[in-house]
Amino acid sequence: MQNKLKAFERLLTIMDELREQCPWDKKQTIQTLRHLTIEETYELADAIIDENMGDIKEEIGDIMLHMVFYSKIASETNEFDIADALNSVCDKLVERHPHIYGNVQAETEEEVKRNWEKIKLKSGKKSVLEGVPRSLPALVKASRIQEKARGIGFDWDNKDQVWKKVQEEIQELNVEIETNSNKIEDEFGDVLFSLINYARFIGVNPESALEKTNKKFIKRFQYLESESKKDGKELSEMNLEEMDEYWERAKKL
Repeated sequence: MQNKLKAFERLLTIMDELREQCPWDKKQTIQTLRHLTIEETYELADAIIDENMGDIKEEIGDIMLHMVFYSKIASETNEFDIADALNSVCDKLVERHPHIYGNVQAETEEEVKRNWEKIKLKSGKKSVLEGVPRSLPALVKASRIQEKARGIGFDWDNKDQVWKKVQEEIQELNVEIETNSNKIEDEFGDVLFSLINYARFIGVNPESALEKTNKKFIKRFQYLESESKKDGKELSEMNLEEMDEYWERAKKL
């Protein structure tokens, strides 16, 4: 524990020094740091997808720096400091875990989540969906919306029901495509939403699954580019059948 506290104290000291002495750090505001924090968060997400523990460690450090930076800026106008932020989250954790710090019973993960949502509503929230950030990417937002709804019991009973809903939405999309209606986008969104729901029921994180497929496609496509170039071919002059030969080779790798 002492080593951890010492490391955190070292970061706080360095942050104070940079804020006082570094021209770049002195200029930063909460607004100017925002896009950098988002970038660092995505870098952490990449490291997690790659299961690269060295990079995960580094990115956690970068994000921790940003949290300390925001708190330092806020402390300069007496809004709050890092201690206030940490105590705030500690208070929230104690409040939302009455099965640990109180006399509430919760034996399963689902019971814990239901308790969380009840506590949030008691704290003044009008909807359980208020806790879903507006700026989340749509795919991630759909997952969080569904998880929140499940937290109060609004959910399907089993995965077979959800898969039936997926097929139903696909059929509805096909009808709109065949008639070339103006509802194609709406129905396509319904298909994606139901697929994300099904992913939850089969224990798949849709964001991670899609990103892994993105990385797999990139790797195979770049193999197609490099290997066809070695053979003196230009992609723009190749037909799909020729490209597919390289693609199949990439899949075997």
